[in-house]
Amino acid sequence: MMSYKAPLRDIRFVLFELMGADELAALPGYEDFTRDLIDPILEEAAKICEEVLFPLNRSGDEEGCTLENGVVRTPKGFREAYQTYCEGGWPSLACDPEFGGQGAPHMLGVMIEEMMCSANLSFGLYPGLTQGAYVCLSGYGSDELKRTYLPKMVEGVWSGTMCLTEPHCGTDLGLLRTRAEPEADGSYRLSGSKMFISAGEHDLTDNIIHLVLARLPDAPKGVKGISLFLCPKYLVHEDGSLGARNGVSCGSIEHKMGIKASATCVMNFDGATAFLIGEPHKGLRAMFAMMNAERLAVGVQGLGVAEASYQGAAAYARERLQGRSLSGAKDPEKPADPIIVHPDVRRMLLTQRAYAEGCRALAVLAAKQLDLSRHSDAAVRRDAEDFVALVTPIVKALLTDLGTECANLGMQIMGGHGYIRENGMEQYARDARIAQIYEGTNGVQALDLVGRKLPAHAGRLLRSFFHPVSAYIEANSGDKQLAEFVQPLGKAFQRLQQATAQVARAGMRDPDEAGAAASEYLRLFGLTALAYLWTRMAEVSFSEAQKSEDEKFYAAKIATARFYMQRVLPQTSGLFSSIMAGGKTMMAFDEAAF
Repeated sequence: MMSYKAPLRDIRFVLFELMGADELAALPGYEDFTRDLIDPILEEAAKICEEVLFPLNRSGDEEGCTLENGVVRTPKGFREAYQTYCEGGWPSLACDPEFGGQGAPHMLGVMIEEMMCSANLSFGLYPGLTQGAYVCLSGYGSDELKRTYLPKMVEGVWSGTMCLTEPHCGTDLGLLRTRAEPEADGSYRLSGSKMFISAGEHDLTDNIIHLVLARLPDAPKGVKGISLFLCPKYLVHEDGSLGARNGVSCGSIEHKMGIKASATCVMNFDGATAFLIGEPHKGLRAMFAMMNAERLAVGVQGLGVAEASYQGAAAYARERLQGRSLSGAKDPEKPADPIIVHPDVRRMLLTQRAYAEGCRALAVLAAKQLDLSRHSDAAVRRDAEDFVALVTPIVKALLTDLGTECANLGMQIMGGHGYIRENGMEQYARDARIAQIYEGTNGVQALDLVGRKLPAHAGRLLRSFFHPVSAYIEANSGDKQLAEFVQPLGKAFQRLQQATAQVARAGMRDPDEAGAAASEYLRLFGLTALAYLWTRMAEVSFSEAQKSEDEKFYAAKIATARFYMQRVLPQTSGLFSSIMAGGKTMMAFDEAAF
């Protein structure tokens, strides 16, 4: 049986020792969020994840959601867990106090998201979608819409969705057909169908607020003709009470490989009353505010699964007796040694650990820059915005790719027992897999990185990462203690710089060349970013180990950093070679031969 314990020691290390979360209290709006407040919040989040959400993970997967007469019911225990979640004030944590939120930093919020995703990924999708809808509506909705809907969403008694995909179009939103007809009272009537809508219908909240992309009658063709609308499940009276059922319904729920306790719905809009968000024909800009928030959140889903899988695999490896150590019996009094003595098992466990802890650092770094982008002066804000824009596709794709790898490694470590449902490990592999697909497939994230982010503002976004990494390498190149980390980081960074130039040059000549290199380039970029963070983590650990009683923690951190540099980072050599080889071998292949 799987178990889960929130990795609070490492979370605190990343937040306070690596990223300086204490400094957030100096930013306007974050004055109260000192360590004295953040620590107990983390403790309480750990409790609800360990004691309330995790026990429902396997049962929710086995029971799944059900649809009967248009009503979707979540698995047993989910409604009570959601009520507990709301009573604790968790939906409001990162929301604006103007609408009843607590105004917490994203650095704190992202670590709580990780714990939820480790404990129960399906459950986490319900409040996660609401948070994304909150971001979109708070940024682009009219004052009237915000007053009407945001307080209830912040409280958690109403939830939100994002309705983009249609049966004939997913990523290519220019093909969508859902229509919006204007009414005399300023509202609109929506007609059409959306599919793959997470949390589209369920029994956790009193109302569900759908954010829907649709076309007006005079809409231009393509993505320039898309508008965004708010369409509630129940209409809302002027006093805030619920009125009649709106013309939106769930036609079916998907029977999926994983996240079975999350309701994935086909939603039908039959003349449903809706309200315009933002300007006509400019809905994508508003929707991408939500999508970018969701992409960072989906990356954290990969991180959460990686951590949970690692914990389960490490516990199993310490207990499972199988064979003898190649260098001689380690427990001669037992019939066999625990499998943790075997090099290949250690390789897999350390890979999981290096990925999980490295990805945690990257997620918090992105969250820190997001905080700075919203609470700092103009100069700091622009640099922070550039960094967030640059790393969003990397966080989404890298963390979900590595989360899936970790889930599969966990299953491999447990062998046949990992493949058996009742042991819990195979669920992580099934749950993690969707994160590489939804909110824009990871291939689309790679194209976004090379096609949009690299050339944006004449390469300005790249400077938000390249300059600090280059300065760090230069400043620490003479440090003998850090040499084993700085030197391989420097080589990987040089490869990244050369690959960047190659992708830019080749892409200008032939866009297919940039597309052919995109996925390898994103992976190269991501692994180099993790190397930078692992070097910084080693630096902090060397310093803190000398003045702390927690020597074992820092020793393990340094040892994991060494493993990453020596056994994981060399992947960048192969990725670099693949990028430099170009795309001729794939684009010249005869299409008829596939």
